[in-house]
Amino acid sequence: MTEKIFFQSSLPRSGSTLLQNIIGQNPEFYVTPTSGVLELLYAARANYTTSPEFTAQDSQLMKEGWLSFCNSGLRGFFEGVTNKRWVMDKSRGWGTHYGFLDSFYPEPKIVCMVRDLRAVFASMEKNFRKSPEKDSGLVNHSELRGTTTEKRIDLWANGQPVGMSIERLKQMFLDGTAEKIHFVRFEDLTKDPQHEMNKIYNYLGIDKYVHDFDNITQTTKEDDSVYGIYGDHNIRTKVDVVANDYHKVLGPHASAWVKDNYAWFFKEFKYY
Repeated sequence: MTEKIFFQSSLPRSGSTLLQNIIGQNPEFYVTPTSGVLELLYAARANYTTSPEFTAQDSQLMKEGWLSFCNSGLRGFFEGVTNKRWVMDKSRGWGTHYGFLDSFYPEPKIVCMVRDLRAVFASMEKNFRKSPEKDSGLVNHSELRGTTTEKRIDLWANGQPVGMSIERLKQMFLDGTAEKIHFVRFEDLTKDPQHEMNKIYNYLGIDKYVHDFDNITQTTKEDDSVYGIYGDHNIRTKVDVVANDYHKVLGPHASAWVKDNYAWFFKEFKYY
């Protein structure tokens, strides 16, 4: 029976799949690919909020029933798919919906992977370039939309999944949610993985586990075709430092623009 559910809510292209599969080496953990559990609860919240059958009854009583429903639903889902002691559920939305989660699953533990945003945008651009035979839906030559790397950065910065994730992260710092979340820099995880994993275990409040970073078996499975040309949830079997190539991919001007435009991010996470 699952004792505790933990959550991962990370930036795109920041090593979230890698982290899940590292944690998955621990035999007491069940780790998810990109999860839809939050979407189940979020959709149910809309019905609870607007359905006259709930609003016509005693509001406090209904609130207590609703929060119990969410807690039991969350636990029940994972009791249906695993008998492991702990769960790490991955969804980008957990961080921004911390208050909702905390209302029925008090003091949740959320891990968030981050990465130099220049590398994040460079990764998006590299995935774009890998599939020239497919229509990305991003480029419109007659409207001059998405036709250059810089224009594509602008589109990603103001859309999903990158722009939305950065916006949510900034709001978490503004409203204090970030203080309750454990952040891991991708660069630090790949440089000294056991040290970073020890810090994660300390944050989660569970015993440390010695991982084998030279033999990472991918246990999470996703159909990347669902996510289009940007779907890329396959990991390397060995944890290695990844060389930054954003200046080559994005160009120096665009790289400088990212750093200047997101100065708050580079300051918060000490990217110099």
